[in-house]
Amino acid sequence: MPIYMDRHDVSETVTAENVAQLHQQDLKIQDQFGCRGLTYWFDGKRKTAFCLIEAPDVESLKKMHDQAHGQVPHSVIEVDPHIVESFLGRIEDPEKAQNNALNIINDPAFRTIMVITLQQLALKQNDDAQFKSSLHQYNNAVLNLLNAYEGTPVKQTERHFLVSFKSVSNAVQAAFDIQLLFKDLRKNINNNNKFLLKIGLSAGVPVTDKKLIFEDTIKLAERMCKIIEGEIIISSEVKELYNSENVNALSEGENRLVLTQADERFLTLLMDYTESAWSNTNLKVDDFSKPVGCSKSQLYRKMILLTGKSPNTFLKEYRLNEALLLLNKNTRNISEIAFETGFSSPSYFSKCFQKRYGHLPSGYLPNKA
Repeated sequence: MPIYMDRHDVSETVTAENVAQLHQQDLKIQDQFGCRGLTYWFDGKRKTAFCLIEAPDVESLKKMHDQAHGQVPHSVIEVDPHIVESFLGRIEDPEKAQNNALNIINDPAFRTIMVITLQQLALKQNDDAQFKSSLHQYNNAVLNLLNAYEGTPVKQTERHFLVSFKSVSNAVQAAFDIQLLFKDLRKNINNNNKFLLKIGLSAGVPVTDKKLIFEDTIKLAERMCKIIEGEIIISSEVKELYNSENVNALSEGENRLVLTQADERFLTLLMDYTESAWSNTNLKVDDFSKPVGCSKSQLYRKMILLTGKSPNTFLKEYRLNEALLLLNKNTRNISEIAFETGFSSPSYFSKCFQKRYGHLPSGYLPNKA
């Protein structure tokens, strides 16, 4: 039977005790609707509550809530319980709570999300034992550091981590220490491998109007890593929360950039449009101005400020990164990839690819020439 997480936006007067009472009312009648209430979270600061419920379908879940207390959820998504546990630490009511009768759970589902990537800047790489050993040691050191700061890895590959933190201060301090670890990695490999560390920090709630858990928060962190200049990029909300918890305010420097809310809106509009139109061969940089709501000159200045690239360079490199992903899949020839990624001709694609990565695409995958 599927498991769902729903979201309730509650009034300012609602307390943790009120939400615990509603949860108990659900449990009393859940069998009538074939449901099983697993647990809930309540954020008194943001006045949101989230229920984790096993149910035959969304309608049964809503009917149960309506019959129990009339508080129908504002949003519902289907979730993987293992992913929920990774992000939020549990999928059942805790055994011990503040009040034995109601089992009050005063635990907000709000989390700080960290994305860590090692971006490949050139195709030529040293795959000898020294490099592999250094990368392995680096990843182990990152995992140990995350554990020390109570960060929970949700997903992990050799060059990518998705991590959940309860504490925003722990997340920020962990990012700073990972930055130091990366400096040691570069020393060990003598800079022969051209990798760029990117850490994106954003914060949010598990259920919005999207279909996936923490989708908005993860997407912002991923996008910050993908295009914003700097090693550590921090959202405006993470900065605000960090400053509220610490005497010393969060500052930029050391390849760190803190975004404003306006920066985040620009980034969202830019990436939404880019992701929908980048493969169109006829797409021009001038086409970006209207979707992001600024003039051509404003677009240029904002792109340089946030990404360090002109709009033309940004679009070209975005397409080349997508082309590299297709080359790695090894399912298309060079001409197909060139046109699929928005280049006007295979020869121009090969020229741009060589300039960006130091190899012709045909040299990268000879059997696809």
